[in-house]
Amino acid sequence: MKRKTLSLISASIMALAGPGLAGEAVKVGMITTLSGGGAGLGIDVRDGFMLALEQAGDSGIEVVIEDDQRKPELAVQLADRMIQSDKVDVLTGIIWSNLAMAVVPAATAQGKFYLSPNAGPSALAGKGCNENYFNVAWQNDNLHEAAGAYANSAGFKNSFILAPNYPAGKDALAGYKRFFEGDLAGELYTKLGQTDYAAEIAQIRASGADSVFFFLPGGMGISFLKQYSGSGIDLPVVGPAFSFDQGILQAVGEAALGVKNTSQWNKDIDNPTNAAFVETFQAKYGRLPSLYASQGFDTANLLISAVKAADVHDADAFRAALKAADFNSTRGDFAFGPNNHPIQDIYVREVIKEGDVFTNKIIATSLKQHSDAYAAECKM
Repeated sequence: MKRKTLSLISASIMALAGPGLAGEAVKVGMITTLSGGGAGLGIDVRDGFMLALEQAGDSGIEVVIEDDQRKPELAVQLADRMIQSDKVDVLTGIIWSNLAMAVVPAATAQGKFYLSPNAGPSALAGKGCNENYFNVAWQNDNLHEAAGAYANSAGFKNSFILAPNYPAGKDALAGYKRFFEGDLAGELYTKLGQTDYAAEIAQIRASGADSVFFFLPGGMGISFLKQYSGSGIDLPVVGPAFSFDQGILQAVGEAALGVKNTSQWNKDIDNPTNAAFVETFQAKYGRLPSLYASQGFDTANLLISAVKAADVHDADAFRAALKAADFNSTRGDFAFGPNNHPIQDIYVREVIKEGDVFTNKIIATSLKQHSDAYAAECKM
């Protein structure tokens, strides 16, 4: 019954924008998280992606969307069905790195293109890179590396760090430690999906730390920040945008005010594409966009640029068109590195309140034209 329901969801939001270069639509399979914990992330990626297609008009792209429910085994089943039955040319949409690790290698091994609007595990950036895998967001470590660099500039000397025990969590702490020059008062891996952080907060209290760095995306971050704020601990907190993004801040509320976080995108990046994206997204969906929405929007526009330039069935030409990244990004200048991951600026943001809305503003650039630590291991 659940499988049938997913098919109905997919059919109801299928978008056929027009004929492709060869007279056929380029078929895209979007597997993302649309229910349960973390659904807001997948919804934002989907909405940003579909907004770009809508604005492009006759883009020659057909999208089938499925809900992975944040389950790796379901994501694999959906990918197999899309490749074998739906005959998709391109896959996209996955939020979580453990799901990406389950789906991406098998998809690229079958000659399919995968465009990641979010997950960027280190294993796929280095030795496990593939010429058909393009990450349009970041490599997992990047925003955490920027947080480590910011912590140095803020004068922190003894950080307590924590993240969930899954690939992106391990990349997060590795990234922070790569750039942070101080000592660690403690290092913890929590359970993925955990909502009670009383034990971790007790350890922070007793640790002697002068700062806290955490990566807890989605509902995990909401739970932690609320409990941390109510604990009476008065240590500064720094983290990546994933725990301080637009879809999360309203749920966290006053507890997030003033917190510094790192991101490759924000709504106040000053370029015409970003200004138009923020305005049109808000007009269509009735909410401010998140970085996930911006990543979905950029992923679709990258794909549109490649479809205009080459036939997806000519793999070499289509790959070259993707690599060229000939599109206007919400981030401004956009380029891929040698492992098909972005080279980009990463900013420090501060949580503020505009009227009744909690949001972020850019206050500094942490890393300029930053690549990732794994590109040298990629042999493409």
